[in-house]
Amino acid sequence: MFVGEAPGADEDSQGKPFIGRAGQLLTKIITAMGFSRQDVYITNVVKCRPPKNRTPVREEIEACRRYLEAQIEAIAPKVIVSLGKVATDFFYPSPMGMSKRRGQFVEYGEILVMPTFHPSYLIRNEGNRELRKAVWSDMKQVMAVLNE
Repeated sequence: MFVGEAPGADEDSQGKPFIGRAGQLLTKIITAMGFSRQDVYITNVVKCRPPKNRTPVREEIEACRRYLEAQIEAIAPKVIVSLGKVATDFFYPSPMGMSKRRGQFVEYGEILVMPTFHPSYLIRNEGNRELRKAVWSDMKQVMAVLNE
């Protein structure tokens, strides 16, 4: 299961998560892991695009909490990949940034959560190969757990 922050403009207009540029990159990551999009469940913490595409506020996150929890319960994933700070904070709140949090599993009940950078962050920092290597390192840990 992959969990992002909130729908972008493309996602909001079509009602599907991760279909814009970030979604295309996420699809490449999923494919490199040996899966297809149909093999995984992709969703967001917040189900509606915040005004002016700003970061969701606590009230918006809390308004969507039960819905995301119901999705997690229905899917019952072995691993959740939290994409970016908002998604990671949903599972494990912390003032630390993603650079310090990514790459280390945390537990959400019985489910392992792997925090990693959001694909849109990778796109905004396209020239930074170290970020892509970090995400791939994170995904290798996820694949190892899934192959146990």
